[in-house]
Amino acid sequence: MRIVLADIEREPLSWTDEELRTTGAEVLAVVADVSSAEDVERVARETLDRFGAVHLLFNNAGVGLIGPNVSECTHADWEWVLGVNLRGVAHGLRVFLPIMIEQATECHVVNTASAAALVHGPGMGIYNASKAGVVAISETLHHELALNQSAVRVSVLCPGYVNTRMVDASRNRPAGLQNDPDLETRRRTKHAAEEQEVREAVAAAMSPEEVAEVVIDAIRHERFYIFTHPWLKEALQLRTQNIVDERDPWTGSGYKEPGF
Repeated sequence: MRIVLADIEREPLSWTDEELRTTGAEVLAVVADVSSAEDVERVARETLDRFGAVHLLFNNAGVGLIGPNVSECTHADWEWVLGVNLRGVAHGLRVFLPIMIEQATECHVVNTASAAALVHGPGMGIYNASKAGVVAISETLHHELALNQSAVRVSVLCPGYVNTRMVDASRNRPAGLQNDPDLETRRRTKHAAEEQEVREAVAAAMSPEEVAEVVIDAIRHERFYIFTHPWLKEALQLRTQNIVDERDPWTGSGYKEPGF
């Protein structure tokens, strides 16, 4: 494959670029912030200038907060997480999807949501909402592509914990969307136990390479929902039954691996 990489962090982007080039791959690496419409448009222009077409699109960037209740979240929190997780996907689709449809060749879009898009635990309100939105957009897009008999297909990835640097996503939080330092210190102290639990779970989680294998297999077999952790299916059954029975939301108690 010819590969285009877009990342907000220049150094890791450069490392990945170099690593892929050693395998003989043709790579274009572009520094970009997916929450910026202009940046995503620039990625598309550079992609077409270099390679002339797009066949696989992965809307994968994501950030999150650990611990704060909905009542504790600030305007800046909402703007940051929704800007990357939800509007980032929207920008990717708005810019790249018309190109792929116009090509009239087999193409595939993978939007990364989360297990948290389907099973909503406490302390992650903005993240849960953003990822649920990604599922809703993806389901809608699936129907629209089918109705228009498009050659483009779409999948939504709903992984549990994956061993990435997601827990440290705040390292890339824009200066204009930072909270007051004293507020951040109080929140992190209050939710230190939750953060440590997530860090330990992420450290022991499946690798990105394992997730990639699942995703590529799903593309080949045109599966819409992509699940990486079997427990999620049982959790979905319990949640759905509670909805049908008009009971309180399923709490997820009893699962050692919440998978958000």
